[in-house]
Amino acid sequence: MVKFYAAMLVLALLCLLSISSSVPLHDQITPRPGETCGYESCPKTEPGVLNVHIVPHTHDDVGWLKTVDQYYYGSRNNIQKAGVQYILDSVVKELWEDPKRRFIYVETAFFWKWWVRQSRRVKSKVHTLVRQGRLQFVGGAWSMNDEAAVHYQSTIDQFTWGLSKLNETFGYCGLPRVGWQIDPFGHSRELASLLSAMGYDGLFLGRIDYQDKRTRLRDKTMEMVWRGDDDLGKKSDIFTGALYNTYSPPAGFCFDVLCDDEPIVDDAGSPLYNVDNKVDRFLDICRNMASSYRTQNVLVTMGDDFHYQEATMWFRNLDKLIAYSNLKAAKDDLKIKLFYSTPNCYLKAIKDANPVLPTKQDDFFPYASDPTAYWTGYFTSRPTTKYFEREGNAYLQMVKQLQVLSNLERHNEFILNELKSAMGIMQHHDAITGTEKQHVAHDYERILSTAIDDALLVARQAFNKAAQGDSGKAPLFSYDRCHFNESRCHTSETSETFMVTVYNPLAWGVREAVKLPVTYGHYEVYAPNGDKIVTQLVEIPDEVKRIPNRRSEATHELVFIAHLHPLGVKSFYVKRVSTTKRAIANGSYLEWISGEGVRSDGYLDRLNQIADVKDLTNLGLDAIVDEGKEPLWEDANGTGAAFKGTMKKRETDDFKISFAYYPGCLGNNEVPANRSSGAYIFRPNSTKAIGLNVESVSEISGDLLSEVRTKIRGNVLSIKRVYKEFDFIEHEWLVGPISVDDGIGKEYVVKYQTDIINNGEFYTDSNGRQMLKRKLNARPQWNLTLTEPVPGNYYPVTNEIYIENGERFTVLTDRSQGGTSLVEGEVELMLHRRLLHDDAFGVGEALNETVLGSGLVVRGKHRILRSKDPVEIAKSVFQMHLPPVVFVSDASGLSYEQWMRLENCKKFVKTPMPDGLHLLTLEPWGDQILLRIENYKTGAEDSTIEIDLQGIFNGIHIKSVKETTLAANQWLDDYDKWTWNTEGDFYESFNKKYGSFEAVNKAVDGPDVREDEGLKIKLKAKEIRSFIADIEYTD
Repeated sequence: MVKFYAAMLVLALLCLLSISSSVPLHDQITPRPGETCGYESCPKTEPGVLNVHIVPHTHDDVGWLKTVDQYYYGSRNNIQKAGVQYILDSVVKELWEDPKRRFIYVETAFFWKWWVRQSRRVKSKVHTLVRQGRLQFVGGAWSMNDEAAVHYQSTIDQFTWGLSKLNETFGYCGLPRVGWQIDPFGHSRELASLLSAMGYDGLFLGRIDYQDKRTRLRDKTMEMVWRGDDDLGKKSDIFTGALYNTYSPPAGFCFDVLCDDEPIVDDAGSPLYNVDNKVDRFLDICRNMASSYRTQNVLVTMGDDFHYQEATMWFRNLDKLIAYSNLKAAKDDLKIKLFYSTPNCYLKAIKDANPVLPTKQDDFFPYASDPTAYWTGYFTSRPTTKYFEREGNAYLQMVKQLQVLSNLERHNEFILNELKSAMGIMQHHDAITGTEKQHVAHDYERILSTAIDDALLVARQAFNKAAQGDSGKAPLFSYDRCHFNESRCHTSETSETFMVTVYNPLAWGVREAVKLPVTYGHYEVYAPNGDKIVTQLVEIPDEVKRIPNRRSEATHELVFIAHLHPLGVKSFYVKRVSTTKRAIANGSYLEWISGEGVRSDGYLDRLNQIADVKDLTNLGLDAIVDEGKEPLWEDANGTGAAFKGTMKKRETDDFKISFAYYPGCLGNNEVPANRSSGAYIFRPNSTKAIGLNVESVSEISGDLLSEVRTKIRGNVLSIKRVYKEFDFIEHEWLVGPISVDDGIGKEYVVKYQTDIINNGEFYTDSNGRQMLKRKLNARPQWNLTLTEPVPGNYYPVTNEIYIENGERFTVLTDRSQGGTSLVEGEVELMLHRRLLHDDAFGVGEALNETVLGSGLVVRGKHRILRSKDPVEIAKSVFQMHLPPVVFVSDASGLSYEQWMRLENCKKFVKTPMPDGLHLLTLEPWGDQILLRIENYKTGAEDSTIEIDLQGIFNGIHIKSVKETTLAANQWLDDYDKWTWNTEGDFYESFNKKYGSFEAVNKAVDGPDVREDEGLKIKLKAKEIRSFIADIEYTD
């Protein structure tokens, strides 16, 4: 492993511009004689006694009640007394005082903000503390990420970013050995798999369901071997421990300035003397803890939120607690020993004890902290923030790719790093979750928006370079970012001539509907080859035009279909033209509702169809769209509209879409029965959602798409859309402002009702990757007592939820949401929440988002699939998560002939990735590149796939590659995976085993043999392989 850090030394010297020291960097990193770090620095445990690992720590939220900067600098202490810079200052001072003391730190975002501001003297001290194992890093990602709403790509990125900083600065001794997910509100199976692939030896959790924890404490199953992925098998196993006190100190032993517990007074002449009492109580606590674990080791967390701002208080009292406890234990032969430790050292002690551990193959969702507190509301809270985070990821992947593919100047990496940092912050378990105060939410959006705007410099450089081609001469275009989710784009609205540039970040070809906000008129769109392409002009719904703070004059959307190359960029030329031709309406209509024919001149100008909106509200059933076609809509007189959408290559799909809301429970939160619904907690006051009636229905149809628009009471718009060229049905929805004039908060849901008998079973994705079976009113590992039947059956949906029984009904989401199947044949997803009371879990304010005094309006879309083909579904999921990115540039003064002389089409890959493979990461890595390839197939398919890395990119020659662990901070050859003894079996498929009475084979793990031949590599089912590659550009 040391070879890895030696090889990265040059990169470290280049990146650590902020480190100024008279000592060479390698001397700062390399342990000196007598120094040890990692497991070698751990205190010795004693056999035959209870070893009590005292673990000082702080939990520093990267934003929550205060912004990131407010937390770091200690501002706004009227909200919360917290200043991270003082924590690190104080801890370093106290660790330096006594070599026996230990401390762990987690959030690299804060550590790095502190580190770059330190003097060389302080940095030298910290290097010494790290080299001697006295300061250890755990977790080590940019933030402690959520596990419900995050996507695995963003999780990998933020771990890679945080760990790279530790790696560059501290080398081998700064390597985190354990995951430390002590505050997220439930835990995903996919994260366990990712951490195992990153080379972590263990994972510690703080919050697990209160019923699950009660069972585990009783059965001594608080520590287990968790299998992260069935297809990956034992490669995805990771030791997992649930902490006894979540992450807080035992009651009565909080010695922080923020606490009220009595200090240890050891002056026998003082009336406050309390050593004997304190020691006796603490030893009793330790023995009680030990009764729930399988080895003679217990981990006692000594810290909490933003503790150790005055570290002297903690360490002075812990010194006394350890000394006097050991003195009493020795005197009375109590067989117990206390010492400073870390999670790394506790894990090593467990490994040395060689216990037989239970197994786990599912996940830890949903999480409940008491019978009425199901933490399932945050799956949906702040839906616009969740959508913006997903947009941020699309921009990040694009600019990282373009920096490499376009061979841009290396100094661009500074602005790439700004966006990496912003996205790392957004993964925090109080950011993407929507569980922060409102002013903090605004600050998260500021951070991400600024970083995106700055990083788009990279895209502009790349696109302008591509447009110039070999000539090196071309106008410089602006490539403006538009707000398509609000149907607004200043450039396309105001320019008579403009250029549309579309980039595909996926390594296979895609087709995408491009929708450009424009004013009413006639437009022509030209493809890169000069062909005029078919378009359709669709009126923007009034509900969109009325979105508060939408500053736009656009009245219509100009729609065309872009066919995009893998990792390719295309530009389209758009001009507004005058015409004497009649602006026709819907050449696809068979007849007007009045019965007068329209087809005689319905195709006067197929190139720019203007789709009128036809009101079908009072037509009753079976509104006719076209001769020989099924109706798109039925039954406007109920609480929903049945939708029959004819898809390309598909038979008619019959399902009903309806909307409803759950009234939020109101209470004072003093006891569980009076719990309110809030940012974290979903608690409706009824088990039945209140249906919302249809107010009106209209329909449009054109050469590219047909759609049914349903206006629904409660400020809901539902648009069911079918494209002639696509195999999915798109459901666009708009919810809000949610009215609270009646004093009741509301939580809006959409229900997709089918005739599938799914027997109370449904499937949701785990962080956008693997699918897990869910069963109504059940948990895989304990007997569930359920007092909240609706929220207790909600699960996180990052990308996908489906039901099946022979046929399958799949819904893809454009952001993370909460989902369930409460009724046979039904998929339910929560879209938006507006509540008037806090749920008393710390935020201190209601989840009541407003804009200009009105409730927040949320617009989004789902895609409906009926396919069961795994590759087709996977590609649809990837394109929904990572869609083509669209930019608009003013082209005034640029004629069509001049535009045609530009390079308007650029392919960065030689051939598309084969089915089953996904280019997960392509980014600069100093003078090298970081490359990740993912096999998204499952073991049920012919799943091992070979690819020649040399044959992927145009203009890039890969000279050599070396494989790393998933987070790219260790050479794979240097990583030795720990194995554990287990008492339970793993099955080849959790989904087949869960709730099944049929025999399911036990998992059998074969040898992990690599069959690569040079740059021709093979990937097995669900593998992600990471490489650092030496490259040279060939053009």
